[in-house]
Amino acid sequence: MGAGRQALTVGALHHVEVWVPDLDAATTSWGWLLGELGWTPYQDWPAGRSWRLGPTYLVLEESPALSGRVHDRLAPGLNHLALHAGPPAEVDRLVAAAPAYGWTLLFPDRHPHAGGPGTYAAYLTDNQGYEVELVAGGD
Repeated sequence: MGAGRQALTVGALHHVEVWVPDLDAATTSWGWLLGELGWTPYQDWPAGRSWRLGPTYLVLEESPALSGRVHDRLAPGLNHLALHAGPPAEVDRLVAAAPAYGWTLLFPDRHPHAGGPGTYAAYLTDNQGYEVELVAGGD
């Protein structure tokens, strides 16, 4: 393998592409969150943006081929993305800051154990209906 190239794990996630109805709104919410989690801007074009973390990248695109304007996380398809967020205090910090960037806490009555008593996580939804789970610890 050449100098500077990472060994890649066969089957590891390469990238995720999410079609969004409003790229500016998605860039505000997802761009902030991904930046807080250590992702860096990767690509930028008129209809999309992407961020990279190691060999993996996430794309947000407002495609002209988009058939609808609303994402329903409860319909078949993508329900949510789960991202490692560091220790519980970091999850708490992100939850406190998230509303300023278009995120709303789901299941506030069960937070931070909405995933069960052995978990510490936050479930957030943005103003376009996409959900992210911020998982504390190493799981």
